[in-house]
Amino acid sequence: MGEPNGNDNTMVHDSEMGVGNEMIHGNEIVHGSEMIHGDEMVEGSGMVHDDEMMDGNEMVHGNDMIQVHDLIHGDDMVQVNDMVNGDEMVHGNELVSEVTPPALSRRRRKRSLVWEHFTIEPVPGEKACQRACCNLCNATFAYSSGTKIAGTSHLKRHITLGSCPTIKNQNRKSALPLAGGVTDNDGEGTVERPSKRRYRYTGFANATFDQDRSSSYLAKLIILHDYPLHIVQQPAFTAFTESLQPRFRVAGVDTMEEEVYAVYRKEKHNLLQALSTMAGRISLTIGLWTTSQTLGYVSLAGQFVDTEWKVHRRMLNFRMVSSPHSENALSEAISSCLTDWSMKEKLFTITLDNDCSSHDIYSANLRDYLSNKENLVLKGQLFVVRCYANILNAVAHDVIASIHGVIYNIRESIKFIKGSNAREVRFAEIALQLEIPGTKTLCLDITTEWNTTYLMLLAALDYSQAFTTMETCDDNYNESPSAEDWKKVDAACYYLKFLYDSAHSIMAAANPTSNLFFHEAWKLQLELSNAIAHEDPVFSSIAKEMHERFDKYWKDCNLVLAIAVVMDPRFKMKLVEFSYSKIYGMEAAKYVKVVDDAIHEIYKEYVAQPLTLTPAYVEQGEANKNVHASQNNNTVTLPSAGDGLLDFDKYLSEIAVSQPSKSELEQYLEEALTPRIQDFEILDWWKLNTLKFPTLSKMARDILAIPMSMVSRGSSIFSAATTGSRMLDDYRSSLRPETVEALFCTKDWLQYSPPPPPEASGSAAVKMV
Repeated sequence: MGEPNGNDNTMVHDSEMGVGNEMIHGNEIVHGSEMIHGDEMVEGSGMVHDDEMMDGNEMVHGNDMIQVHDLIHGDDMVQVNDMVNGDEMVHGNELVSEVTPPALSRRRRKRSLVWEHFTIEPVPGEKACQRACCNLCNATFAYSSGTKIAGTSHLKRHITLGSCPTIKNQNRKSALPLAGGVTDNDGEGTVERPSKRRYRYTGFANATFDQDRSSSYLAKLIILHDYPLHIVQQPAFTAFTESLQPRFRVAGVDTMEEEVYAVYRKEKHNLLQALSTMAGRISLTIGLWTTSQTLGYVSLAGQFVDTEWKVHRRMLNFRMVSSPHSENALSEAISSCLTDWSMKEKLFTITLDNDCSSHDIYSANLRDYLSNKENLVLKGQLFVVRCYANILNAVAHDVIASIHGVIYNIRESIKFIKGSNAREVRFAEIALQLEIPGTKTLCLDITTEWNTTYLMLLAALDYSQAFTTMETCDDNYNESPSAEDWKKVDAACYYLKFLYDSAHSIMAAANPTSNLFFHEAWKLQLELSNAIAHEDPVFSSIAKEMHERFDKYWKDCNLVLAIAVVMDPRFKMKLVEFSYSKIYGMEAAKYVKVVDDAIHEIYKEYVAQPLTLTPAYVEQGEANKNVHASQNNNTVTLPSAGDGLLDFDKYLSEIAVSQPSKSELEQYLEEALTPRIQDFEILDWWKLNTLKFPTLSKMARDILAIPMSMVSRGSSIFSAATTGSRMLDDYRSSLRPETVEALFCTKDWLQYSPPPPPEASGSAAVKMV
């Protein structure tokens, strides 16, 4: 046809430039049903547009990269040999050298994602013709399967470039720009299409949306962060969710309450399955909650050691009772919990979180109520345990209450000094003149956390002379404590330090098993017993009040504390003997015998009545059954090996009768103590020695799982809100009891749930191309 010219209307025939159906028109190259504008060039399986390059399977624009299958699918793939013939190609008015593309491997054709949004319809009256109808806006497009005349490229552009008016409206609502235009704060404004760069909506075709899954995640958000259920009715919240996903339908309060309960049922089922494989027994902790109404709640949490010898604590129930401080209410709540979780035969101990004055009443009634139904160890002597953190807080508050007048003056003094920069500078100058080392900082305390009060008094005590001097220099200040007051503060800080250090020792343990508490309790009991005889009446009077309260705890709980420390291979009975000699003096042997007898009695109960074994322990239990029988009967039947040594077998049997083998407990107690290393893990030790001490290890598992403190991991041991009776807020008090229980229990369970798996296809995204 002659040589082509360089104007925009020039057409280059197949034999001159292109191959197949290609046509170069102006600066455009058409291949199949696709048009590549401007300076675009197909290279290999890639596309170059402006300063963008797609090479191999990637397209790089600046720092952005997307996979090519987001742009080229199925019939849209452009082969190099369909477009380039010879070694060069005319591109606009320039010659471009061919870059040899990498070899393309043939792959099985995949179904295009556009068919998630289009439906193929026949053309009326034309049997061989079809058309594609958009499911969102009902627009129709030409389509011919298996050809490049009318493939899927124009259908993809309709979806991914935002040509579909329905998608465009959704983009405006969610404030996702389809183009470079800027909208106002309400998302309303004109969309301007720039000449070169544009935002390309790349994720919509691949995104999956599940209303039920999103509603479940919203319920978990409300549960974990204590949001009120009516947050779903807040306009700001609904606007926020609509901006993220316009298709998400925000549920009403009643529906969201059902979602919360659905999450609760699912998580409870998972916990039930976990507890069904529990190898040992479970111990309960009881918390009391009051409301502004006459009703109250009882919280029950279970602590146990699993088959992997890891200690766990899980909330089990949060039940409404008519009178939470009634012993009958507690008994009924515990019995209902055991029935609900099918653990009637597995209850070991309960730890009460109540006022110490009513402890005896609770103990007697609960023991009598449950002893007829449950197989309590040691006839119920270990059944009721008092919270160690609760007794520490109670003793500390007694000390603080004894000097509350002085504490008031110190608080007012700190407020006065911190009230202005001038007074603060003046006070610092006085401290410097008096050569007071500024190692502590004056700060106000939090009245509900006694450790902050102790630190405030400790710092103020160092500046006692500065407060006195400040009072003589400033006529507006007259709150300085007297010398006698500072002496009371000194005595209070001396004894509060014991409580403070003990609490920190417990909090420092990653897994505070029951064996740790004996170390703290016996040292505190010894210090307070000796402090009663202090020569200074100020010190002795404070110590007497502290000892009176703590001694009651020691008498109630020293047996269970001692039994727990015997299960520690680093100490066994030796630490009990040592500590009792310090506390009881000449009468120590009597108290040591009580502990030793109790240990042996518990061991006999475990030998006579072994716990129900889980499948993982059945084989091991069968292997140990014969060992227990032989120990009880003091006989050993040795099978003959058929080697002619029958007389030798009889000899061994006679020796076994005359020299009975030692029990696991006796063998354990007589062995040398395990070295006290810093990172010793007692549960790991028992896990390794399970085969050596099969019965004793089951006993140790249950004893070490006794919760000596009500405070869970991550909570403050110093706060009365975590150890005493707590108040339920008015909002939760107004909810149905079933909903309150679902919120409290599920929040605890979700903290230990595995994270959700990453979704294969997330929400839609906007990328610049």
